[in-house]
Amino acid sequence: MKRIKTVFLDRDGTLNYERNYVHEIGDFEFIPGALDALKLLTDSDTKIYVITNQAGIARGYFTEEQFHELTKHMISYLHEMECKIEEVLYCPHHPDGVVPEYTQTCLCRKPNTKLIEDVIRKEDLNADEIALIGDRNTDIEAGLKLGLTTYLVLTGYGREEKDNTRADYIKPDILSAVKHLLKFDE
Repeated sequence: MKRIKTVFLDRDGTLNYERNYVHEIGDFEFIPGALDALKLLTDSDTKIYVITNQAGIARGYFTEEQFHELTKHMISYLHEMECKIEEVLYCPHHPDGVVPEYTQTCLCRKPNTKLIEDVIRKEDLNADEIALIGDRNTDIEAGLKLGLTTYLVLTGYGREEKDNTRADYIKPDILSAVKHLLKFDE
């Protein structure tokens, strides 16, 4: 495996606890080891992008503004911890939504790849230098469609999805995945 220079990370269930459409700052809590993983990536000059499906916006559970407030809180906290996130990419759509402007089938909702493709094109990245880490097979399928190295973590929905995954690697959590991809742990 070539040196991974860029990582796309799912949010809910991978970085933070999956808590039924997390949108309140008080409900947002990093999974143990997630901050250490982000620090390792930052310290190794690996670019970090968070990519997240946020169907709760389309379903009317919370607003796009509430999502942005939580994202701002998360980025600010990570900055204090000396972790650098390049960008948080999100899809607010869902075909079964109730908010008309977000109720649609789109190209940005994982397992579709538009958000990742836009970054790859803009930053002129090579697929063999990119990893995607997530807790759902929709994350994994998005990565596989683009030829990325994929990691399924067993936090969030990972335990339920591990028997049907096509991920390159299955790891207990994000810290284990990051140590593996940085070759700290073969």
